[in-house]
Amino acid sequence: MDIDKARILFVDDEINILSALERLTMDLSAECLFANSAEEALGLLEHSAVDVVVSDMRMPGMSGTEFLGVVADKYPETIRMVLTGFSETELVMSAINEGRIWGYILKPWDDNHLLLTLEQAVFTQQALAERALLRRTVAHYQQQQKNHFMGFVGSSGAMQFVYNATELSAPSNASVFITGASGTGKEVAAEAIHALSQRKDKPFIALNCAAIPSELMESEIFGHVKGAFSGAVSARQGAAELAHGGTLFLDELSEMDIGLQAKLLRFIQSGTFQRVGSSEQKQVDIRFISATNRNPQAAIEDKKLREDLYYRLNVIGIALPPLNSRGNDAVEIARHFLKEFSEAENKVFAGFSSRAEMALVSYQWPGNVRQLRNCIHNAVVMANDPLLTEQHLAGPLGLSPDEMNAIIDDSRPTLELANQALTSNNIVKLDTAPNTNGSPITPLVSATADAVVPLHLVEKAAIQNALAQCNDNVVKAASLLDVSPSTLYRKIQNWQQADSQ
Repeated sequence: MDIDKARILFVDDEINILSALERLTMDLSAECLFANSAEEALGLLEHSAVDVVVSDMRMPGMSGTEFLGVVADKYPETIRMVLTGFSETELVMSAINEGRIWGYILKPWDDNHLLLTLEQAVFTQQALAERALLRRTVAHYQQQQKNHFMGFVGSSGAMQFVYNATELSAPSNASVFITGASGTGKEVAAEAIHALSQRKDKPFIALNCAAIPSELMESEIFGHVKGAFSGAVSARQGAAELAHGGTLFLDELSEMDIGLQAKLLRFIQSGTFQRVGSSEQKQVDIRFISATNRNPQAAIEDKKLREDLYYRLNVIGIALPPLNSRGNDAVEIARHFLKEFSEAENKVFAGFSSRAEMALVSYQWPGNVRQLRNCIHNAVVMANDPLLTEQHLAGPLGLSPDEMNAIIDDSRPTLELANQALTSNNIVKLDTAPNTNGSPITPLVSATADAVVPLHLVEKAAIQNALAQCNDNVVKAASLLDVSPSTLYRKIQNWQQADSQ
């Protein structure tokens, strides 16, 4: 919004004042409204959104300061100003301090100064409105943010995308292709899609293509008739028939024999198949969800996955992030497993120590959530102390106490390390204003002439500090840092890629 699109309301009980203001603003492209009492102005405000209100201080009935106090309560994003004389300065300053008004225009006014003041007021209102919109957007985002979803645990931004994609794709019959490293929860995602779909009351059949010998896989999918091969002593339904009306989940699809993938493609295209050893065509209605822990393009190049089959199944793609890119999700998941296994083992724990939680976030988790689950189960079984420490985690992870301490110490926040190093060099910390919720922001560091901090470390420290203040909410942290969320996501992604190399 600019002043051309603004709406300004002038309120004064003196007709000659309103007439003078009307003549002065006649050439403005902004829409100007005029009222000769506070009561009339409030009536206008009930039906028209106004960006700036300019009111006389002394009016019969409701005074200007009382009127602007009502406006402040009911329309807080409206800029409120008064027309006042020198004798009323003390009253005006009191109203400013109480937050009822933003500024004032002295009578008699200078025309150019009044117009400039109006322009500044409009631009201030625009900034306040945008900030309020951002706050509402952040609040809406936080309300929508999930930390538990259909078997998943974690509130990181990466998982919010997964939850959203799962909800959006579930009602459709389109095929879904899930990618992600082993242990990231591909089957959990497939079950969630099925549970949220219109097929939820029908079967969900899962086949792990890596766990079934290739010579038996065709029978596992399509079934067989008695005598179809050695050992086929009776007829048997395959996953295709069992999943009729529901969902067939093919996990680790790239491990399926490349020749069988051709038959699978024909089945997907036609919806018909034959049992092994039979010439009878059977028709089924199935939704396909597939998954692989390989990079699909690399699997295609290595002749492990048919390109035409991949594109047939990859109508909707969902990528599950590794646990080490999910921030504090590791702590949330660990707490979830601690509760689950404590109840199962009939034991009571107070939780994790602060260093244990640092270890959970810092460790790389090559086995992802599956490895974390086993680690917490082991710790629950083996620990006798009420508080699980980092050393309770070291055993199941195969780490010595020194190795565990090194993982924690090497991954302390950059801000803490920088402050420690800079304090020894007599580098001054700067004061900062409180953040939007009133709590103080941890001061950043500023180098003196005899000690210089690399700029990229200061930037990283600032971002990590903001994320810590906002509980890893990237949108809110971006607001505090006065950058776009996409900028923050890009920087975080660059750090993660650098750490993985």
